[in-house]
Amino acid sequence: MTSSAMTLPAIEAAELVPIRHAFFTRQGGVSAGVYASLNGGVGSRDVPEAVAENRRRMAGHLRAATLLVPYQVHSATCLAVDGDWDERPRADALATRTPGLALGVTGADCGMILFADSRAGVIAAAHAGWRGAFDGVGEATLDTMERLGARRADTVAVLGPSIAQASYEVGPEFRERFLARDRGYVSFFTPSARAGHALFDLHAFIGHRLRAAGIGRFRDLALDTYADEERFFSYRRMTHRGEADYGRLVSAIVL
Repeated sequence: MTSSAMTLPAIEAAELVPIRHAFFTRQGGVSAGVYASLNGGVGSRDVPEAVAENRRRMAGHLRAATLLVPYQVHSATCLAVDGDWDERPRADALATRTPGLALGVTGADCGMILFADSRAGVIAAAHAGWRGAFDGVGEATLDTMERLGARRADTVAVLGPSIAQASYEVGPEFRERFLARDRGYVSFFTPSARAGHALFDLHAFIGHRLRAAGIGRFRDLALDTYADEERFFSYRRMTHRGEADYGRLVSAIVL
C-alpha cells in the first residue's frame, strides 16, 4: 500500500507522542450511506474500492507505506510482524519493531488499544471486545512486545473509541460468565433499568487487566462509540436501529 501524505480528523494521545498514531474517526473518507465516510472495514458490505481508498488515506495520514490490519476473530492472539503479508492472518493484535510498518485494528464498539515502548522501539495494536479482553488479548500483546525487546514497565497503552458502560447493557448469563472467573469482577457491572440485566464497563475492565499485567501506564480516552454518532460507528447502535450494516473504525500506530 502506498499513499501520499494527507491529514484526517483523527484523535491522538499525548502519552504516545512522538510515535505517529491515530484513533481515526468516521470522518474524512469517501464511503456513503451508513458507511459515511471513513469506513475501514473490508468485512463490511461497503464498496471495496471505497474502503481501499479510505485505508490509503489512513496510511497517508500516518506517513506509512503499509497499513496492516489482521482478520479479527475475537481471539487472544497477538502476532509479531516485520513486513507485509499476502493473506491476512487470523489474530486480534499485532506487534512490531520494524520502522515504517503501520499496525491497525478495526472496531465499532470493541476496544481498540495502541501500545508503545518508545525506549525499546516496539509498538502494538490490539482489538479487545469483551471476549478478547476476557481471554487475555492485552496480556498476549504485552508478552509479544517483550519478546521483541520491550519492557512492560516502560510500555504505554491507550484505549481509543469503544462502547461506554452507560450504553452497554448485558444479560444475566454475560455477568455470570465473568463472576464465575473472578467474583471481584462484580465491580465492572451496575444494575440497568431492565430487570435481571446490567451495564458492563468494558473500558474499566480493559484497564484493570492491563494494570494487573504490569503495564507501565494506561490511559482511557473515555470515548463512547454508541453515544457519539457524529464521530464513531457503532455495531450496537446499528442493531438497535435495525440498519443493514455498519462501518468500522480504525486505530493505528507506526514507528
